[in-house]
Amino acid sequence: MNSDQKAPQIRPEDKVGGTEDRIGGRRFGLLALATLGVVFGDISTSPLYAIRECFHGEYGIAVSQGNVLGVLSLIFWTLTLIVTVKYLTFVLQADNRGEGGVISLTALLKPKGRRSLTPRWTLVSIGLFGACLLYGDGMITPAISVLSAVEGVEIVTPVLGTYVLPLTIIILLGLFLIQHRGTARVGRFFGPFILVWLAVLALLGLAQISRNPSVLVALFPWHAVQFFLVNRGHGFLVLGAVFLVVTGAEALYADMGHFGKRPIRFTWIVFVFPALLLNYFGQGALLLTNPDAASHPFYAMVPTWALIPMVVLATCATIIASQAVITGSFSLTQQAIQLGYLPRMKIVHTSAAHMGQIYVAPINWILMVSTIGLVIGFQSSSRLAAAYGVAVTTTMLITTILFFFVARTKWGWSIWSAGALCAVFFVVDVSFFLANISKILHGAWFPLVIGAVIFFVMLTWRRGREILSAGYKRRIKPFADFEESMAENPPQKISGAAVFLTSNPDAAPPALVQNVKHNRIVHADTAILHIAVEDVPRVPNSEKVDVEKLGNGFYRIVARFGFMEYPRMDNILSLARERGVEFKMESTSFFLGREKLRIAEKSAMYGWRANLFIFLARNSMDASSYFAIPPDKVIEVGVQLEV
Repeated sequence: MNSDQKAPQIRPEDKVGGTEDRIGGRRFGLLALATLGVVFGDISTSPLYAIRECFHGEYGIAVSQGNVLGVLSLIFWTLTLIVTVKYLTFVLQADNRGEGGVISLTALLKPKGRRSLTPRWTLVSIGLFGACLLYGDGMITPAISVLSAVEGVEIVTPVLGTYVLPLTIIILLGLFLIQHRGTARVGRFFGPFILVWLAVLALLGLAQISRNPSVLVALFPWHAVQFFLVNRGHGFLVLGAVFLVVTGAEALYADMGHFGKRPIRFTWIVFVFPALLLNYFGQGALLLTNPDAASHPFYAMVPTWALIPMVVLATCATIIASQAVITGSFSLTQQAIQLGYLPRMKIVHTSAAHMGQIYVAPINWILMVSTIGLVIGFQSSSRLAAAYGVAVTTTMLITTILFFFVARTKWGWSIWSAGALCAVFFVVDVSFFLANISKILHGAWFPLVIGAVIFFVMLTWRRGREILSAGYKRRIKPFADFEESMAENPPQKISGAAVFLTSNPDAAPPALVQNVKHNRIVHADTAILHIAVEDVPRVPNSEKVDVEKLGNGFYRIVARFGFMEYPRMDNILSLARERGVEFKMESTSFFLGREKLRIAEKSAMYGWRANLFIFLARNSMDASSYFAIPPDKVIEVGVQLEV
């Protein structure tokens, strides 16, 4: 997820053939440090509640030596197989021009044109649904992370227990209310802060392991096997709690474009993985000697004199983890808008230096209301943990499926090579998915419903735009025919320049046709501008704009942007001038079509779905604001269309 605190970013000169092999030592160190606060913020706060849920949660199992060693063995091999092997070794290789994440992975499989096979469109739909589930994750992660940290005040003194919920809500309110300001200034401290947090985790774990080093035998996998043989069905359900140790693993892949593969891999192997293992094994060592600590083993490791500082430190760490998830939702929204799955929304860039730093107000308020509602509704982090995991496991399962097809179609792997590898990942993912399914009746339905609703909205918007596009095509005429009609009855040419935006670069825009028909004028320099979004994250400036001279003062301009870019009109005109077309913002008029929608008698969509699309269209950000065109330069021409 592209969080707005991602600095420093990989520069073009840092890459060679899609890798970061020439990054200098100092810059590599800065990148590695930055990944701690962004990429690993979420997964590094899991020790607050993961072990607790295994032994004290909804399906908690009895604290015994065999169970403790079995759970620790499961945690070690889960982190190893899912994070180290699956994501860091293989999935990170499936980059879309250096970018990662479910959207980027889906774009690699997006079919070119309507003649593509239906199965490919099915894969795109599956990938899109996986992306939608991340919104549910963006609601639960801040709630469970901050609440689990603040609950530490109850360990200090039970009298403070009544203040846990109010304090959590205040912290979350503050977190969401400052989003519009951006986090560039505090972002530089996120990495060092999480480094301190990980160091504390490691020291707390080491202190307990030194008292009971026999806990390290849990590294051997037969303890996990024995755990299932003894506990059977109950042991399988505990997998839902074990999975909490890898929530946030998707960020390793999603944030690849901002940091590169090497810094992410290095930071995980050298810092994050060892610190997490030491803390988890330290909690296990504590439980072997003090089973009563299962209600909150993390804070039970902390000396009494350090409890209050630890609560503060943990709360700050969870805020950082939440920040990465929230801003990741902003980036996901921007990508969906660019790919045509959501209506235009106002995207505020909170930094002039880093384009990944954005703010989307509607998403922020939806996340805020939902997150605070979850805290009020579930009351405790333990209950929230029962709702956590289904959405994430589903997304991971989808990633495995898409990775298989990318390996087959993009890399040319044999079906046996791709199948054997993905079969291992699939078995692991399905095991965790089935273990988490039991949580649905305990609140896990919430992120699934959120994902399904957003998925339905995206499909409705996409379908509605396709219907409108088909309606446009029936009404517009080829540009050659328009030229012939002008030759027969020439309009008056006036000085100046005009740009007409169009969805079809080969046709005469309706606004241009209407202007010539009713006003009988045409500007001396007239450009037909088509803005296309490609299935790649970014398009180089050298390939962004194509200009074609059509004669008689007409030009055809095609501007191409990646789905992680923001199309601005001043940028388009600047690139067009480099190709010999002198259109300047201050002396150009921009003609846009204003759609007036109504439901057709024989609509291609159900009435209620058509009404939803019209509602979305009416509340969509207008094109002039979205493309940053000065309002006094815009002329709108009304077009009535049926859905």
